[in-house]
Amino acid sequence: MLTILGFVMIAAFLALIMMKKMSPMAALVLIPALFCVLVGQGAHLGDYVLKGIGDLAPTAAMLMFAIIYFGVMIDVGLFDPIVRGILKFCKADPVRVVVGTALLAAIVSLDGDGSTTFMITVSALYPLYKRLKMSLVVMTGVAATANGVMNTLPWGGPTARAATALKLDAGDIFVPMIPALAVGLAAVFALAYVLGRRERKRLGVLTLGDTGPVTETVPEKETEQVLVGAGAGGTGGTPAEARRTTGGAGTGSDDEPAAGSGEPADDDGLQVLDPQRATLRPKLYWFNAALTLALLTLLILQTLPIPVLFLLGAALALTVNFPHMKDQKARVAAHAENVLNVSGMVFAAAVFTGVLTGTGMVEHMARWLVSGIPDALGPHMGIVTGILSIPLTYFMSNDGFYFGIVPILAEAGAAHGVAPIEIARASLVGQALHMSSPLVPAVYVLVGMAKVEFGDHTKFTVKWAALTSLVVLCAGVLFGIL
Repeated sequence: MLTILGFVMIAAFLALIMMKKMSPMAALVLIPALFCVLVGQGAHLGDYVLKGIGDLAPTAAMLMFAIIYFGVMIDVGLFDPIVRGILKFCKADPVRVVVGTALLAAIVSLDGDGSTTFMITVSALYPLYKRLKMSLVVMTGVAATANGVMNTLPWGGPTARAATALKLDAGDIFVPMIPALAVGLAAVFALAYVLGRRERKRLGVLTLGDTGPVTETVPEKETEQVLVGAGAGGTGGTPAEARRTTGGAGTGSDDEPAAGSGEPADDDGLQVLDPQRATLRPKLYWFNAALTLALLTLLILQTLPIPVLFLLGAALALTVNFPHMKDQKARVAAHAENVLNVSGMVFAAAVFTGVLTGTGMVEHMARWLVSGIPDALGPHMGIVTGILSIPLTYFMSNDGFYFGIVPILAEAGAAHGVAPIEIARASLVGQALHMSSPLVPAVYVLVGMAKVEFGDHTKFTVKWAALTSLVVLCAGVLFGIL
């Protein structure tokens, strides 16, 4: 019964948010509360919720201060050179813009923190997507999938959890998986190219100008972009004008929402990286760069808990860059909406995970899945683990999967002569999809800053992320890794 109710609860949650019948925050709270009563454990709901909140409180604190820290770094211009470089590469070509999204997300993901990746990627590219009227779910989908593949770095979380759960060395797990993960990252770039071509076909030929609308009639089959006024506009700032000269009027395919879906009518986001903004601190550029590099180094070395590092970093960044109390308050207020939205979603997710775990539904679901594996597949438990990692890491937290499910799979594999190291490597396969899970706090940073409905992001991204995970799995099998 718990197994069935667990699957029904997850299905109900996903259906309601994708159909936009409930907001993600409300669904994360009310649906598990209802199912907790249905399984006859309503009296323990408070305990489950408090346990879930206690488990996720450090994550919420980390995200709160990470948003403030990187928000300040964006305000003062630390990432402007990266933005200029990416925008110079992208120009006005939708294909380059989407490929640039994958590239930027992959590069920033090297720090091992999804929230950082999404804050920088969205801040850099949101103005360009808005100006070119490109679909924002393309940006969120590509960024999340690229970050998911890169999330397998030893300091990113999943690899360390797998190593801890099975008492293995993280390097022994990760290094042999590099070829398969490289193929997965290549698949992300191929996906970005395909989606970019679809955006180019939908929008038609784009032109840029600095002194008003510039249009040029070009046959739809011609895909080269016409850049007008490149001398002034090629500095990497937000293009002054962008016009569609062919293609439809903003109608996308069935699974690709039209540009502007899930975003407000105003264009406030176009000023996110205004090169003339008053918060720039060019004289403190190298201080901020050194501070950020030191912070990331300490994060990788795990010198202090991550929430503590971001708390100290945010306090130092605010004090040095904005010594006046009034300015500090203004910066905190400027990022308060993102902080509130993300932290609120984290604590709402704590209700979902608390009930799912506390009632025993997760354990029953996992054991049901494992027990359903035919004996004939025993010698292929590596492949089975890779396949199961795709849905399981989407429907549960990494902690729940790696500490609750992977040891069970390793035991089943050992009975058929499959080494635990192979199970550990296979468990990394589903991370491309995991980063879009409603139980991953960082994804709310992504959709919140991009002003995209979580349901739209889910409908668009799940199939592409799952396909990327399957590519990683197939590559692992072909290379003899799994």
